[in-house]
Amino acid sequence: MSDKEMKVQHKQEVQQAGEPTKPERYFVPAVDIYESEEAVHLRAEMPGVDKDGVEINLENDTLTIRGVKAANGGENERVLLREFETGHYLRRFTIAETIDQEKIEAGMADGLLKLTLPKVEPARPRRIEVKCA
Repeated sequence: MSDKEMKVQHKQEVQQAGEPTKPERYFVPAVDIYESEEAVHLRAEMPGVDKDGVEINLENDTLTIRGVKAANGGENERVLLREFETGHYLRRFTIAETIDQEKIEAGMADGLLKLTLPKVEPARPRRIEVKCA
């Protein structure tokens, strides 16, 4: 197997402008974005985040995804080895005017956030029939 076939991707940390007010680390979740005739589909990888830890906001055509990762281990447990990087997730996207913002849907399962962003009706491809005059 060559180096080109397999690459390790490390978590990318969010670079914030200014000085942070909280001592928390934010990572950029890896995403895949697909398009169909009816919608744009976004998949964001957010391991360790459950449904209640996800916050999605839409303001001024900017979609913001935040994920709060639950703490590892229980109250009565002592950490012996920790290799998972801890922190939260944050990513922002500008939403095109071709997206119907009122119909955006989201779901979370197995550490994967799935967003469906339906297109507005005029943005969908359609075939125009030629009529005889």
